[in-house]
Amino acid sequence: MERSDEDLVRFAAAGDRSALEDLLGRHHDRIWSVCRRITGNDADAADATQEALLAIVRGLDRFDGRASFRTWSYRVATNACLDELRRRRRRPEPTDLQEHEPPPPPTVFEDRLAEGDRLSTALAELDEKFRIPVILRDVYDLDYAEISETLGIPPGTVRSRIARGRGHLAELLGTRSGSPDVNTDDHA
Repeated sequence: MERSDEDLVRFAAAGDRSALEDLLGRHHDRIWSVCRRITGNDADAADATQEALLAIVRGLDRFDGRASFRTWSYRVATNACLDELRRRRRRPEPTDLQEHEPPPPPTVFEDRLAEGDRLSTALAELDEKFRIPVILRDVYDLDYAEISETLGIPPGTVRSRIARGRGHLAELLGTRSGSPDVNTDDHA
């Protein structure tokens, strides 16, 4: 019988290495996926994923169970991505004289989505302040309160950024038919 995340967290926080490995293994692919979507490339996603996993290990004793472990791990991953994006902005941009790496191959997740490449390209074009809330809501199904807490912005701002981000995505994908493509069924 598979142990619940809550059991694994409890045992891992008490020093059970096997429980920790099971917990991280169970959530690694989802954490990688959120990092890949937010950062927009494999290299930064790998760095953010590593930082998120380290932060999870260090923070297990502070996990209070108010949210599910999955939701909490998304928050940690999002914060790791935001840190990575800040570091990226401080890095020098390569010049024409520097060698450029070839683009990475698409991830397995993107291969499975018929429109994955197109959506990834459109998401990458969104400003970070819109892209991250849209990803957390529409890809990872976090509610507005969770996104608000994760990003440290008011719920009304979350709603506004998601609506504007979805509108920008619709324009980029050529799916707008005169009105914003906003899912009005979302509830906080």
